[in-house]
Amino acid sequence: MSVDSIAKVLEAITHLLGVTLWPAIFVFILVRFRTGIANFISTLGEFSFKAAGVEATAKVKAEAAASLAAATASRPEAAASPEKTLQEARNAAQIVVDAITPNVIRRAERSTVLWVDDRPDNNLHERSALEAIGISFVLSTSTEDALDQTRRQSFDLIISDMGRPPDPRAGYTLLDKLRATGNRTPFIIYAGSRSPEHQEEAKRHGALGCTNRPNELFEMVLSALGRGPR
Repeated sequence: MSVDSIAKVLEAITHLLGVTLWPAIFVFILVRFRTGIANFISTLGEFSFKAAGVEATAKVKAEAAASLAAATASRPEAAASPEKTLQEARNAAQIVVDAITPNVIRRAERSTVLWVDDRPDNNLHERSALEAIGISFVLSTSTEDALDQTRRQSFDLIISDMGRPPDPRAGYTLLDKLRATGNRTPFIIYAGSRSPEHQEEAKRHGALGCTNRPNELFEMVLSALGRGPR
């Protein structure tokens, strides 16, 4: 079985569920049974790839793809547009298959990311997708704690939400304070908007960009970690 077969297995599962069930039910199943789907695909990957010596890559792809698809299906707007969500979940699986290589995994396994969000449980699936490829996370729920964390250790990347009570622009507050102290750690805003004006504003503050889509976040993280040492 070739590496592309993982994509075909994922596509077959989503296609089967998509044509036999109402898409909203598919979204529920994808989120509810993400772990089971990942384990199933991982078993296929282990059986088929072991002889070729790349079973680890196949299993990582399966686990990351299932988590990223679940993150897409878990977005608040997913229920209002199930057909679009179904397509985005398929795209998520394909992004993982296309992006993950042994070199990417080796780089990820050496990376530690600070994720700042006052509601970290909102990003469980996104973190699971990135943890599947080896990235380690330190979680922070406030600007003050995040600044303290950066004084304790260096990070390869920082991901932040935007609003944290009582500061509706806490993401920029954190970023501005970091840059003012000379901290140049790559920074991504993961919040409720990806409008052109917000993307431009994020870059003006010194961020790599902003997004509210799990697929884009996954790609932005891999790109940031691929830039090499700071």
